[in-house]
Amino acid sequence: MVSLEDFFFRGLGREGDTSNAVGSNVIAANVNLIAGLNTLGISLVRIEFAVGGINPPHTHPRATEILLLLEGHLCVGFIDTANKFYIKILMKGDVFVFPKGLLHFQQNVGHGNAVAIAALGSQNPGVQVSANSLFAR
Repeated sequence: MVSLEDFFFRGLGREGDTSNAVGSNVIAANVNLIAGLNTLGISLVRIEFAVGGINPPHTHPRATEILLLLEGHLCVGFIDTANKFYIKILMKGDVFVFPKGLLHFQQNVGHGNAVAIAALGSQNPGVQVSANSLFAR
């Protein structure tokens, strides 16, 4: 039984808590929260950063990501399969693409908070945070 609520999520407009060890917060709008995304191959996240906050190196094994910076300044980058490092400083309105499955990060390098919206090419992109995978118990 499908309902209107299967295609709706009211969650990306609220501010996230960045008072944690990494100074960032990710709010996902994926198939786990929006049943109507099932089989559609898309999802969104809102990423907020305190000053100096980082979205630590991670991968999305099932999705390419395109990020739009709404506020602030971010240093972003990824490592390709030939171990070449790509890095860029983004300003408000800039867009950056992280290819599917590649290790990437974002860090706030501005003097105020930063906010970004990212679209991912999967309704369930997955996330593997490298340090957690290697060193967490």
